[in-house]
Amino acid sequence: MSYNALMYKSLALLLPLLGLSVAVADRLWRTPGLVWNWLALLLVVCGLAAVVMGWRARKSERKQKWYSLRPGIIAFCAILLLAGWYVARVPAPMGEGPAGPGVAQAAFARTWSERPIMLLSIGDSVSTGYGAPKGQGYFELIRENADDTYPEMAGLDLSHVLPNIRVVRQAGNSTNSTEHLSTIMALPNYPAETFGIVCVTTGGIDLIHYYGKAEPREGAMYGATMEQAEPWIENFRKRLREMMTALAEKFPGGCAVMLAAIYEPTDGVGDVENAGPMFWLPAWPEGKVIHGAYNQALRDCAAEFPFVHLVDVHGVMLGHGIHCRDRTNEFYDADDPTYWFFINLEDPNRRGYDAIRRVFLNEITNALRGEPGFDVPPASGP
Repeated sequence: MSYNALMYKSLALLLPLLGLSVAVADRLWRTPGLVWNWLALLLVVCGLAAVVMGWRARKSERKQKWYSLRPGIIAFCAILLLAGWYVARVPAPMGEGPAGPGVAQAAFARTWSERPIMLLSIGDSVSTGYGAPKGQGYFELIRENADDTYPEMAGLDLSHVLPNIRVVRQAGNSTNSTEHLSTIMALPNYPAETFGIVCVTTGGIDLIHYYGKAEPREGAMYGATMEQAEPWIENFRKRLREMMTALAEKFPGGCAVMLAAIYEPTDGVGDVENAGPMFWLPAWPEGKVIHGAYNQALRDCAAEFPFVHLVDVHGVMLGHGIHCRDRTNEFYDADDPTYWFFINLEDPNRRGYDAIRRVFLNEITNALRGEPGFDVPPASGP
């Protein structure tokens, strides 16, 4: 083999090994307790050693026997195994078709109310629809279904049953609960004849930011211990009460607040450090319990205020996170073992938004069925 050919072959093996070695080093730094990462390091060392051995053998011009173990083959096999390690936790595809629970057609058989309705979004990127095609976030779909994409949901939206509905979007990407409280406080007071349907997704950014890349603090607590988080959790409870009290004042004619529980992408396991090659998040040992405390605060808020209704977004997304193909997971969905999160991990994908839209619609239907002045048919029909 010529010198140039040897150089090209060595570089073809060396470059992917070096790239994968960076990934291995990063994983080891973030999650040193996982044995698979140490085995990946061993593969990197074997691969690099094989490249060096092959280079030295060729330079010495010693003729290899036909049965000799070829260093290039060793290096290539190491690259293949490392590539398998790198993508081992890539989630399943998103899948096709309807996602989430059914929505009763009978409930949308007639007009619910002629009152002026304000459909208002407050919250983070889940409410802006980040990660979904245009017009296919949950908030857009509850207002008006995308009939071309979801023909089975045609007519099952608020615009068909509330003809005097008006939409105001106040959600913003990467906003936390402190900012959501400020947004609510800045709202105008609506006329007494207007009824508010307020969709709120709050608290998720408080938990995920700044991805372990900065010291935990209130509003961006990723990596915090429970001891650190306890006062922040209590403050979150207080903010929720302030939000709901303010919304009641902003809508003297009444409102129904749809308060979303916070999903999490590990299907109840809590191993966010294993969330595939795209994310590289550090382990958060107490993240699961802190996440649970935030959701408990949301549940308690819904129980405290009669006009607040908890939307179980957390429950509908379980079984469709990074362990969606794990048959041993307690939330495994054998009928639809697909992944409903966007590539950034913290937002849903298109089918995830479809599922969230359905639980929002069902909760809105149930809530307005008990409101004076609304004529919502029963789910089973007249």
